Amino acid sequence: MIAKKKKLSRKQIQEDKLVTFYSKSLELFEEHKQKIIIGVGIIALIIFGVFWYINKVEEDNLEASKELAKVMPIYNAGSYQEAIDGRPGTTVVGLKEIVKNYGSTEQGEEAKIFLANSYYYLGKYEEARKYYNDYSGDNDILKAAAFAGIAACYEAENKYDMAAEFYEKAANVSQTNALNPEYLLNAGINYISANNKSKAKQLLLSVKDKYKNTIYFRDANRYLAELS
Repeated sequence: MIAKKKKLSRKQIQEDKLVTFYSKSLELFEEHKQKIIIGVGIIALIIFGVFWYINKVEEDNLEASKELAKVMPIYNAGSYQEAIDGRPGTTVVGLKEIVKNYGSTEQGEEAKIFLANSYYYLGKYEEARKYYNDYSGDNDILKAAAFAGIAACYEAENKYDMAAEFYEKAANVSQTNALNPEYLLNAGINYISANNKSKAKQLLLSVKDKYKNTIYFRDANRYLAELS
């Protein structure tokens, strides 16, 4: 007589499934062990790399800040070539070297603006434009300053259309920039020089309408009177 099959409880069924799953998992692990170990190793390397990069950027930014602090008194004194080159035989590194070594950091990006300004004040407009164009930081004030710097270079070269265009770009970077009326006024003046009177009038009226309580309001009125 065939013995009656014993009915498994729900708990026993679940335990059996767990054992089966565990067994299959071990088999899969053994089969793909090398790939799994390599994959885990790659992930660990990526995580390590990210942490290393973040720490490196922070350290470089701190170093750039220290170097920038040393050279800024020279820049502020108007010794622009010395600010660019630094002082040989001292710990004062020039702006060009700071940009070269730390240009991708926040402080290095700021140094690009001061370096570009230095070249501009020396009348080296191509070099100045190069570093203004190279600015890629997140600071809206400096981003606008870079556009305005490019505009000033074009203005010095009597390329008034280009100058006006970049002054407009500077004014459109941020709505809260206190220099916006100055940028718009300069754009209008350059459009006058470029004989684009309709565009000039549009921008000067914008200054007049939006910035009544600034010194630029009076200047905008004066240039508008000349256009009449």
